[in-house]
Amino acid sequence: MLYVVATPIGNLKDITFRAVEVLSSVDLIACEDTRHTKVLLDHYAIKTPTTSFFQHNRFVKGEYILAFLKEGKDIALVSDAGMPGILDPGYNLINLAIKNNIAVTAIPGPCALVNALVLSGSPAHEFIFVGFLPNRSVARKNRLKGLSGSKYTVIFYESCHRILSALEDINEVYGPREITVVRELTKKFEEARRGSAQTIVEYFQSVKPRGEFVIVIPPA
Repeated sequence: MLYVVATPIGNLKDITFRAVEVLSSVDLIACEDTRHTKVLLDHYAIKTPTTSFFQHNRFVKGEYILAFLKEGKDIALVSDAGMPGILDPGYNLINLAIKNNIAVTAIPGPCALVNALVLSGSPAHEFIFVGFLPNRSVARKNRLKGLSGSKYTVIFYESCHRILSALEDINEVYGPREITVVRELTKKFEEARRGSAQTIVEYFQSVKPRGEFVIVIPPA
């Protein structure tokens, strides 16, 4: 069995009893970053062996992990935070297991986009998650323009290094529409700011943006 295990996105207490049980009982844990996952495993005194599985070794290591699964071993897949398979190479391993008729199950848990959507107060019955916007401003504006008329709530991630430039482009495309910017979810300095992109830009021009961000834009 391949267990796709959601792990905390910040607060280490945000893990289920079942996830701890699975991580303790499997034969191997495939980690996006073994050093990062070690903090979680040490916190819960989990001694299971780990192996790296990340973007640049996903094809070679995928075959390595598949061989264990075919031998009847149980393996847990974790990302650095949240549910594996969303914007990380876990997607490749999950599909490799499916194509080889290996049983796959997901152990539910935290997911940043869901937390941010709920905190925003935007309509949650229909939404679009677009991952990260393009790095370059022209491409980013074009992507935003394509989404500006959407009848669905739009969610995407952004880093602290690009949040200001992304918000400036959002302001140019969306104007005064109220949006929500959430950062450091479940951590000590969790913050949700609501308002036009321009007002949030002004705030982060005076307060240095830190951490990981989720931006939620309500429907047109």
